[in-house]
Amino acid sequence: MMDAHNITGGQLLRSGETLAAEGKTPLFFARAGKLMGVIAVADVVKPTSAQAIRELSGLGIEVVMLTGDNAKTAQAIQRQVGVDRVVAEVFPQDKEKEIRRLQDSGKKVAMVGDGINDAPALARADVGIAIGAGTDVAIESADIVLMKSDLLDVSTAIQLSKAVIRNIKQNLFWAFIYNIIGIPIAAGVFFLSFGWKLNPMLGAFAMSFSSVFVVSNALRLRWFRAKHDAFPESRQAGVNMENIYQKGVFQNMEKVLFIEGMVCGSCVKHVQKALTELAGVREAVVELESKTAKVRLDNSVSDDTLKAAVENAGYTLVSIQETA
Repeated sequence: MMDAHNITGGQLLRSGETLAAEGKTPLFFARAGKLMGVIAVADVVKPTSAQAIRELSGLGIEVVMLTGDNAKTAQAIQRQVGVDRVVAEVFPQDKEKEIRRLQDSGKKVAMVGDGINDAPALARADVGIAIGAGTDVAIESADIVLMKSDLLDVSTAIQLSKAVIRNIKQNLFWAFIYNIIGIPIAAGVFFLSFGWKLNPMLGAFAMSFSSVFVVSNALRLRWFRAKHDAFPESRQAGVNMENIYQKGVFQNMEKVLFIEGMVCGSCVKHVQKALTELAGVREAVVELESKTAKVRLDNSVSDDTLKAAVENAGYTLVSIQETA
């Protein structure tokens, strides 16, 4: 925009480039054809993001970051979290084109997004994964909706999917084995040669046992637990973990927030998004019926901060109760 209006930046432009290299998005201000100043904003990288990227890479998945931010900002984030490739300065339609290009090259693509501009790409991808605290259009366009704004849940979803497919293959194997062995004997195929035959009562028992075995094996998925890497001992660049990580142990606290003004599912999403975006909040579960929000957080998040987040979302915080 500055170039389009023939505005030269000089030192301020170089300052903006420096800020971009630090992972921040520079915003330039001009008046009467002259650049007046620059400020920068930045999304805080969540402590678990680098871990999630590492786990996805360990699963043999190529991780690509699609962003509308400028290239230098995107490259700075790439260095922090370790993604394989970055495609920056893209419009919403460009994200969809990049997904299509990857598919045309023979790859299966899963897209993770939370905004309106991610909706075309989420719909185009083989698997669309929306962040639960994202916009309604992103959620409607996705195949999977994550309940928390945590990229580790992407790894969890993939591990669960692999466990389901593995369970299905096991069930098919045992179902076929039971029938391959039992049906020929029951039909008398081996009677003339070996004198083998199957009592109908035993056949009925074997068939029932086969069904019970397959169902029981499927029910093992109830005890599925995702395997995640241990939290990295070294601090990731650009991530302040002083308050949430100490000697390998998270400082957990649970609070219940009583909120007035929520009347529908959209209200629940707004409150959940406002809370989960707070640094230090690990999880927020908002319930419309009880008008409450249960949050898990570290000790650094004050009640005033929680109150401000709820009120900024347009609702009234009645009281806060500490449960743990």
